[in-house]
Amino acid sequence: MDRIDAMRAFVTVVNEGTFTRAADRLEMSPQLVSKYVSQLEQHLGVRLLNRTTRKLHLTEAGTRYHQRAEQVLTDIDDLENQLGDLQTEARGLLRISAPVSFAIRHMAPLLTEFQKAHPAVDIDLQLNDRKVDIIEEGFDIALRIGHLKSSSLIARRIAPVRLVLCASPDYLKQHGTPQRPEDLEHHRYLRYSYMDQDATGQVHRWLQSSARQAGGDMVSNNGDVLVEAAIAGAGIALQPTFIAGAAIRDGKLQVILPDHEPESMALYAVFAHRQLLASKVRSFIDFLDGYFGEPPYWDRFE
Repeated sequence: MDRIDAMRAFVTVVNEGTFTRAADRLEMSPQLVSKYVSQLEQHLGVRLLNRTTRKLHLTEAGTRYHQRAEQVLTDIDDLENQLGDLQTEARGLLRISAPVSFAIRHMAPLLTEFQKAHPAVDIDLQLNDRKVDIIEEGFDIALRIGHLKSSSLIARRIAPVRLVLCASPDYLKQHGTPQRPEDLEHHRYLRYSYMDQDATGQVHRWLQSSARQAGGDMVSNNGDVLVEAAIAGAGIALQPTFIAGAAIRDGKLQVILPDHEPESMALYAVFAHRQLLASKVRSFIDFLDGYFGEPPYWDRFE
């Protein structure tokens, strides 16, 4: 017995007054409606209706059950309608995890424009450079930067992420401008502690080796700190252009060894499921697609 179907049959019989009219409303046979009500009574262990040839009468138990069952069915219908709205209209709370520096520099305008287009969506943005578990930590979507390894998650590429070696003009004037990776020897390296060494390859290894020889290595888990240190003349940084691009454009930093840039990474939108995707998530992913341009606006400094 389907308890919801049986409950709906009973409530409809009471509201319509007869099994025949209830059957018409439910688009099923009177025999099936009667069967559902009988099964419900057997399941509950009480009689809900007293049947006569001319009329139906609710028992005391039937009266009490009818009131509660009607409310339950109303709540179920309301819930299903709300869930249907979530699939057709972007609404509800959208929880996003994003890298700290990228979010601070580039996400406020994006989120503002997205909410103008989808005013029924509330946003909870959490900034973290570690790789969050989007399912365990309850995120709808995470923005990640790097070369994604295979996983059960779904990823949509949003924009390229270019890494450049850069230093301030004053630093290069004092210490010399490297023309080849070997020239990095004795230079100071401003190192991002989450840097993927596999992705940055030979350049990263040269910088680490040189910094050990020169001393004065600086390590931070925040790229903005390292870029500001580079601007102040503290050394050479290997940083994404979404952080360093503005300083390069303004002449505060200078790109060095452009022929030895590491392979570009990418910004990805990562989410848990492709099927039955909530409209708020689907709308945000679609909004991200192409938003930053190709190449992205932070790379337009050359």
